[in-house]
Amino acid sequence: MERILCLGIGYAFGCFLTGELVARRRTGESAARLGTGNPGMANVAHELGLRWGLLVLLGDIAKTALACLACALLAGEHLGRLALLWACLGVVLGHNFPFWRRFQGGKGVAVTCAGLILYSPLWGTAACLTGLGVTVITGWLPLGAVVIPAVFLPLAILFHSWEAGALALVLTVLMVSRHYHGLGRIMRGEEPRKFRPNQSK
Repeated sequence: MERILCLGIGYAFGCFLTGELVARRRTGESAARLGTGNPGMANVAHELGLRWGLLVLLGDIAKTALACLACALLAGEHLGRLALLWACLGVVLGHNFPFWRRFQGGKGVAVTCAGLILYSPLWGTAACLTGLGVTVITGWLPLGAVVIPAVFLPLAILFHSWEAGALALVLTVLMVSRHYHGLGRIMRGEEPRKFRPNQSK
């Protein structure tokens, strides 16, 4: 019951799309009309500027932290720190599939990172830094995003529990599903590389 409660709380917080609020505040239009239509930090920063993208990032981190705090208070006695990871999964589901936006949301990178770090500061940070390193080295954002929960998965099993590992697996599957097309473009050699101004791939 506590797990379902944490999922529900996380989903409710996740459905608050900071990118949508920022886009409407800045342009008077939905984030769906900006660039790729994604209400995440990267799209907002690309279309409106770095300052607005950082504001989206802060909002996504804040909603994840608030969801984790609420679940820790309500279910921490029974689930321990796992309440944070269940909350994280709920936030990712709400962010990626908000009911009020016809289940068309973001890709969940920032909220996943925030949730993993809150649950496991050491190994969550290690996984996020690994994903960042892969992104910087390869220039492929989709690959770096998928690496984050994938690296955390074995660490969760080794240093936490099988249940934590199972949740990390679900987070990995969700990340792959949101970056499926980007990963396909990488395999076909069509995905543009970031941080390489003189190269298109």
